[in-house]
Amino acid sequence: MPGFSFTTMQRRKSYTGLGKIYFWTASIHQWHPLLQEDTCKEVILDSLRWLSNHQKVNVYAFSIMPTHIHLIWQLTAQNGKESPKASFMKFTAHSLRKYLVAENRLHLYQVSLSNKRHEIWQPDALGIEIYSRKVARQKLEYIHRNSVAGKWRLVKDDISYHYSSALFYETGEDRFGFLRNIFTVFDGR
Repeated sequence: MPGFSFTTMQRRKSYTGLGKIYFWTASIHQWHPLLQEDTCKEVILDSLRWLSNHQKVNVYAFSIMPTHIHLIWQLTAQNGKESPKASFMKFTAHSLRKYLVAENRLHLYQVSLSNKRHEIWQPDALGIEIYSRKVARQKLEYIHRNSVAGKWRLVKDDISYHYSSALFYETGEDRFGFLRNIFTVFDGR
């Protein structure tokens, strides 16, 4: 195929700007199951909580899977000179790196790059703008089904998976202290 390049297809960088709502996915380097550990999942939650409490993001939905995360979020304000997405990626990478050093597993994340020796997150996070209630519903269902679909089957049903927002959408209970209902954005409530 003329003009086709595997590396072009492999990278899926996408822009996420302030004020818009995005479905966003980030994966761990080489799909290692680092986020299988609850300690590592808590790093993700702590970062989202901090960014939300400091009014840098609105978090509408999430699911923390063993090898990746899915979010529906809105970046609302810069965190100093960097975007809240960059702050999230940097904080979680540093925290997860410390965990890997303590567990003697950092070597699994070694890379041969001129600017770094280890990589926690793959550099190809995907952001897709959510522009309607219909798209929001579709992405929300995808996120929540992720823990019970395909190869994962982490729990018997999506609301039983602790590390997602599924229970929030079923009952309204926010166990994490940072969730907002995406439908209030589109329904004007």
